[in-house]
Amino acid sequence: MKPTIIIGGGIVGLFTAYFLQQEGIEVKVIDRTDLKDNCSTGNAGMIVPSHIIPLAAPGMIAKGISWMFSSKSPFYIHPRFDYKLLQWSLLFFKSANQKQVEKAIPYLKNISLLSKSLYLAFRENHPEAALAFQEKGLMMVYQTEAVEKEEIEFAHVARMHGLAAEILSPADIQKIEPNLEVKARGAVLFPGDAHLDPGALYSFLKTYLEEKGVEFLIETQVLGFEKSSGKVEAVLTDKGKIEAEKVLLCGGSWSGELAKKLGFYLPMMGGKGYSFIQKNQPEIKQASILTEMKVAVSPYGNKIRFGGTMEIAGSNQKINMKRVQGIFESINRYYPDFQAQFPKETDIWKGLRPCSPDGLPYIGYAPGYSNVLVGSGHSMMGISMAPATGRLLTELHQQKEPTMELGGFEVGRFN
Repeated sequence: MKPTIIIGGGIVGLFTAYFLQQEGIEVKVIDRTDLKDNCSTGNAGMIVPSHIIPLAAPGMIAKGISWMFSSKSPFYIHPRFDYKLLQWSLLFFKSANQKQVEKAIPYLKNISLLSKSLYLAFRENHPEAALAFQEKGLMMVYQTEAVEKEEIEFAHVARMHGLAAEILSPADIQKIEPNLEVKARGAVLFPGDAHLDPGALYSFLKTYLEEKGVEFLIETQVLGFEKSSGKVEAVLTDKGKIEAEKVLLCGGSWSGELAKKLGFYLPMMGGKGYSFIQKNQPEIKQASILTEMKVAVSPYGNKIRFGGTMEIAGSNQKINMKRVQGIFESINRYYPDFQAQFPKETDIWKGLRPCSPDGLPYIGYAPGYSNVLVGSGHSMMGISMAPATGRLLTELHQQKEPTMELGGFEVGRFN
């Protein structure tokens, strides 16, 4: 029997391998990197059923244009002549409307709630995994009247869709954060959200899969595919041909290039983000988003991670220190007592989040193929949606009825 090949060793690829392995499927994971430092290891680690509004939403175009004039802003598209970027931007513009948002909400909510339940089961099944999993919710902290209005309106939308949301006063916030001042007009708390240490999760999952016999082919470039009658027979790499029963594209921001080799269109752009870890002193207790600056705050006891920015940069992996400066300056803007230290460049994590133009991931069969599946395009919510994506891909692989409706995630929707 030929193995199932997963192309992409990020967190989506690993959770897919995890569920396939439970079904007794022989799995090989191919990745172009050494898997030591990728988009799955240094993000905010947030599990966010509250994030039901896609990136492509009304108002994002105007915000994006205004932010582009600031070197420290949370969103930036590097202006350049790039046909791929032009195509993606046009599709983003067409998707940023209320009708598309209303279509996306139930899909984003359902997949994140499924993931949350799978994380709870994963924690119960693997008590040996030290994941720093915390179910304290997520607090959206705001300082301005304009953002207060947006966040309270969103809290009402979340409640309409069955999600708990609590509107907090400054006094409420200080009860949650007793160790230091929080400069805020107010906040919205989503108690159903959670967070964990993404590096610890990734390390545990990879080691577990290796012990279970999943083979990892690292630093291996996919050059093409051997195809016949709507099926991929083999994956062609720089280290030889690998025969395949089925192929799953979980290549993150590189998935668009893989799709091109298979002859279908999968619009994708890499959205670069940065993060760094600090000593948590005075201790911040609550996972939060500093909303005006779009900075994520993830505390893990005596350590804390600050992360943010969405820099649409294609495959550019360079660190833009001005973007990092924007994250750093936001810390004392909201937490004036926090003892922040500007990080050394060597201590800054960076990663390319795979962004689809409509803010919904691609999950399902590749157009024109009976044995190729895709799980990619999760943008900033790869950790949040990874277990559900892996479960859904495994169900499709095993020709089972999917746990949830997948229409909004159709892989060929832009073809």
